[in-house]
Amino acid sequence: MGEQLTGLVIRTQSGFFTVDTLQGPIVCQLRGRLKEEYQETDLVAIGDRVTVERLETGADTVGGVIVAVAERERVLSRVAPRSAVGTSKEREQVIIANPDQAIFVFAAAQPGPHLRMLDRFLVAAEKAAIPAIRICVNKIDLVPDLAATRALFAEYERIGYPVLYVSAKTGVGIAALHDVLVGKISVFTGPSGVGKTSLLNAIEPDLGRRVSAVSTATTKGRHTTRYSEMVPLADGGYVADTPGIRAISPWDVEPHELDGYYIEIAPLVADCKFPDCTHTHEPGCAVRAAVERGAVSAERYDSYLRLREMLEEEYVY
Repeated sequence: MGEQLTGLVIRTQSGFFTVDTLQGPIVCQLRGRLKEEYQETDLVAIGDRVTVERLETGADTVGGVIVAVAERERVLSRVAPRSAVGTSKEREQVIIANPDQAIFVFAAAQPGPHLRMLDRFLVAAEKAAIPAIRICVNKIDLVPDLAATRALFAEYERIGYPVLYVSAKTGVGIAALHDVLVGKISVFTGPSGVGKTSLLNAIEPDLGRRVSAVSTATTKGRHTTRYSEMVPLADGGYVADTPGIRAISPWDVEPHELDGYYIEIAPLVADCKFPDCTHTHEPGCAVRAAVERGAVSAERYDSYLRLREMLEEEYVY
């Protein structure tokens, strides 16, 4: 048996895992017996803490195998895109294990903000009980009236999600973004083309991240990042740079529990007349009453209804 080390998975690509250890990074594969569990979820993902057994694979090359994966404190996941939601074929795709915070990056323009997609990210993060959740709006240099952009995101700030307005191109807001990243394991994720990689370049120019332009024909971003990677920051901490996501279905969220992941709706549920209230039509619904008096935004309520309808259509009880 070779030397065993513990470390943090900082990159995953095509069955190979780069593990950051006290002796430096080691490229590893899964031990055979662990692969048997590698069916319905990603057994190893960036952010996982693992035990590695070193192997001498050549005169100048040292690799290893992952022999154990520590229990995760939390995990940000979605339903794998090519699996079927709510069926036996549903498969979990882990975006990151054990993050300290999630930063959902959207663009002020090119592409314009997709708030229902943002709501799904927020549901996934609330389900994962991630300690800190922030929204980052990039490309503010592309909008002539920032007040209009702020108005789009004002409701999120009102209910408790901090929003950072930044421009990777001009540098506005980059220092504040850097400060919230230091010393933490953070995940940057969001739709394609919103400039996540450009932001990393702006935060630390020597990272040398490759950037691809947004397709002007479709206004959808090209996938610049082809793998998931934890990028170490010079001042401490890691940022997980993940491939752009075109769609997200939160993992393991049942229709009847969805109201608990909309943070402004959750406190109202106990005041509904019926304990199994769906907040769609029942009399004495505290949520619908809150919408009517403006305490819950109509847009967020509509987002809840649409996501619940999707979950009910696809979920197998």
